[in-house]
Amino acid sequence: MASKKQSGSVDRLTAGLLAAMLRIFSRIHIFVYRRTGGAIGGQIYGNRMLLLTTTGRTTGQQRTTPLAYLAAGDAMIIIAGAAGAAKHPAWWLNLVADPHATIQVGPRTLAVVARRAEGADHARLWPAVKKMNPFYGQYELITDRDIPVVILEPAR
Repeated sequence: MASKKQSGSVDRLTAGLLAAMLRIFSRIHIFVYRRTGGAIGGQIYGNRMLLLTTTGRTTGQQRTTPLAYLAAGDAMIIIAGAAGAAKHPAWWLNLVADPHATIQVGPRTLAVVARRAEGADHARLWPAVKKMNPFYGQYELITDRDIPVVILEPAR
């Protein structure tokens, strides 16, 4: 049986191409989502979508990324999957540097604070997000990095 790294080499190339296509699609998605208050782009392939805006850790500029989410009470759960890439997505690294962000969910904009799900939170949330989007299960097969489960809670 091939190791995770050996079987993942071709899949990593595919993940890299997918990531490049996602960047282009994301720009279009953000534009349309904002213009329609999420009426268009608020759901993709059965996944509810939000726009996450972080502060760039090196540039200080605002960076927006569309992401699938799972609602959990007042919190939103997002996954730093990066399509299974070997590196964490930039938005996650931005949140590590500064956990304060904003999200747009439909027409609503909300200030949030991010934290990584650990322990019991992670054990409870990871199966739920894999059920929501089976691609997350595939991502964990093609990358050696630990995929962060991120909890976005309203800023108080």
